[in-house]
Amino acid sequence: QVQLEESGGGLVQAGGSLRLSCTFSGRASKSSGMGWFRQAPGKMREFIAGIDWSGRITTYADSVKGRSTISRDIAKNMVYLQIDTLRPEDTAVYFCAATSEAVLTIKTRAIDYWGQGTQVTVSS
Repeated sequence: QVQLEESGGGLVQAGGSLRLSCTFSGRASKSSGMGWFRQAPGKMREFIAGIDWSGRITTYADSVKGRSTISRDIAKNMVYLQIDTLRPEDTAVYFCAATSEAVLTIKTRAIDYWGQGTQVTVSS
């Protein structure tokens, strides 16, 4: 069983930055691909960023590409998502996710574990 817990959400002004953290624990967690998704009110959950088990391979959705960085600290069992130049349309609940596959990408269908989410609100 892998457990995920997000933190770092909050209210931010447009143009600001935010760093989300995800603590994960459990069997095989160090070999899991990890990622971040978000869900805005009335919209489907969407992929934002993914990283492989080693931290060397990263992928991003077009909506955050160039202003977002995903990283992981294997020793601390942490995954981070830094988003810069925040926009009101970035307002959503952000979820940490884990897959048993080596890397999590936008094409990954087998998301095995989800965190409970952290709210990010960007004011204009």
